[in-house]
Amino acid sequence: MLNGKRILLIVAGGIAAFKSLELIRRLRERGASVRCVVTEAGARFVTPLSLQALSEDRVYGDMFSLTDESEMGHIQLSRDADLLVVAPATADLLARMASGMADDLAATVLLATDKPVLAAPAMNVRMWTHAATVTNVETLKRRGVAFVGPNDGAMACNEHGPGRMAEPHEIVAAIESLLALAPAKPLAGRRALVTSGPTREAIDPVRYISNHSSGKQGHAIASALARLGAEVTLVCGPVSLPDPPGLATVHIDSADQMLAACLAAGSVDIAVCAAAVADWKVARPATAKIKKQPGAEPPVLTMVPNPDILATLSSLGANARPRRPALVVGFAAETENLVANAIDKRKRKGCDWIVANDVSPATGTFGGERNTVHLISAAGVEDWPTLAKDDVASRLAARIARHFAAPPTAQAAE
Repeated sequence: MLNGKRILLIVAGGIAAFKSLELIRRLRERGASVRCVVTEAGARFVTPLSLQALSEDRVYGDMFSLTDESEMGHIQLSRDADLLVVAPATADLLARMASGMADDLAATVLLATDKPVLAAPAMNVRMWTHAATVTNVETLKRRGVAFVGPNDGAMACNEHGPGRMAEPHEIVAAIESLLALAPAKPLAGRRALVTSGPTREAIDPVRYISNHSSGKQGHAIASALARLGAEVTLVCGPVSLPDPPGLATVHIDSADQMLAACLAAGSVDIAVCAAAVADWKVARPATAKIKKQPGAEPPVLTMVPNPDILATLSSLGANARPRRPALVVGFAAETENLVANAIDKRKRKGCDWIVANDVSPATGTFGGERNTVHLISAAGVEDWPTLAKDDVASRLAARIARHFAAPPTAQAAE
């Protein structure tokens, strides 16, 4: 898959830089050519000679080299590749990327490129979770920078948590995914509908029933499908996330409004119902604030079922308006008996696939940055590793693209 591909590897200063040597070896084994840019700090962890020996190409690092600038130049260097990979991507380099700085060769190359960029972060857990880094990463993702990792694990600073750079084989897999899918836009010409976030069901004008969904997974899926060329409509409940660029976003509050927006989107090829829709609503919300009366009993709320959006979309006829999507994907957020409950839900709802994820409090999935999911289809259960939610989204989007690329007989078997 990587035969003939040109990778520009940017090595920044961190202990994880030693993994860049193994990454080069794995890329070369797959037929890719690798050219390296190393920062001044990166050269303190791995020598340019080591990078050159494994890549069998020159190593660049001096912003003001007369030889390098005359023979290659930072503009040509930034564009003479199919993909730029930053591994390790330190907190400092991510901050400079987000700020658009060009204070060394690595930052200048990243600013000048018109090619895809993949970053593999590596840093102390507190640096990774710091508000500044979180903001920088969100900014870069909105600009189209792809990320792989970081993983949870022990680090050189004797701490444990997210911040450990992805392993070389994981980075290679991410590179293969980007290079295989980005140029072809395999979902071009297809329409997709994605639901995201929670719903709010009014009790009175100031109170409501809701849940802890952040919308991060649904928004990431919408963006991943758009990157693969799909025309995406995102229907989302109340979230604090910005609208993803490049797609249509419809904001709603209640489940009734979400269903109406989904049907108003018209016929689509793909529906991914990632929203955490409230199962019940108050039968008759009060028109004025319910006042607490001294000594009075709490009000009794009569609940009725909300519309089942996933089942409704799954049951649409092929000739209905809108028609049933060719692929309907639901989510099953469970706290126990995860796979068994999800298998049962897929049958009850009539959808094609279910993405099952554990939302028990110990997982931190609601509002968190990572997810552990299982993809359930007629063919069986696919167990996916714990990944960042953006990586889950990219993997699901790629899986959807492969589904539509398969012959109809193979699609029916999934």
